[in-house]
Amino acid sequence: MNAVSAPSIGVDPKRRIVEFATGASTEITSHDDDSIAELAAILPPGTVVYVAHTPKATLAEVASTSIKVEAAGLTASPHIVARRVPDARSLREAARRLEHAGVRRALVVAGDLTTPAGPYSSSLEVLESDILADAGFTSIGIAAHPEGHRAVAAATLWEALRAKQGYAERKGLGMHLVTQFGFDAAAICKWGRELSPQGVRLPVHIGMAGPAPITKLVKYAMACGVGASLRGALRSMQTVRHIAGFATTPEAMLAELAADVTTGPGRQLLHPHLFAFGGVIATARWLRAIVDGRFELHSDGSLTLH
Repeated sequence: MNAVSAPSIGVDPKRRIVEFATGASTEITSHDDDSIAELAAILPPGTVVYVAHTPKATLAEVASTSIKVEAAGLTASPHIVARRVPDARSLREAARRLEHAGVRRALVVAGDLTTPAGPYSSSLEVLESDILADAGFTSIGIAAHPEGHRAVAAATLWEALRAKQGYAERKGLGMHLVTQFGFDAAAICKWGRELSPQGVRLPVHIGMAGPAPITKLVKYAMACGVGASLRGALRSMQTVRHIAGFATTPEAMLAELAADVTTGPGRQLLHPHLFAFGGVIATARWLRAIVDGRFELHSDGSLTLH
């Protein structure tokens, strides 16, 4: 159900990067409908595209955009944000529409609303409603936080992952983790090596920022609650250009991750998931260039796209 494959060991570094990036996913929002055709022309057919449920969007709008993504030859994975679901009827209706359109994947997350809009306060509650399973969903993504969560203890995070994994096993569903984006590749890979000892066997798609100005990345990093080490650096530094020890470009992050996950024991870390902070199309073009091998790998590990 959750078989893990990984890029080849013993191949040249450039090929490892290409293999690691192949199978990567990206994201859009319900406001990006006009970009779907161009997105499908850039990305390989079947590429997984998550449809984020932004604060101003409705679940019905997320479903509509996901249906368009699927129809364009890509693989849609709508966000189901537990705390934004107004009622079970709305979730059931969205799931029914998605089922009829052939959508079989979803990313289920709790969300950050202090007071839930409806009956669900956690992703596990959404899963245990069985609405998605009954609608024929076969692949469920759930959130993971390699650098911790500012409001949840580490032990609680591990317990939640095991509980969701148990649900998937009981239902015969495929399940994978999608991590919060970050800039510390070493911390992510260290967390990856903790999965098996913690009893978590799920494959992982590693969240990372696509091409975007560093100022925009900092803004999203602070809003999304990245690791404590980076938050401290951001609060104290004089300029955002001096974040020592962190990969602040997608090229650097990709190279560091590919080098670690293909030579170390973190075999559950499979592919990147790209957050499109710099724009949907720019991120797609960047990813396609990497997958096609249109880059030069320098001796210091940095990349230059052709």
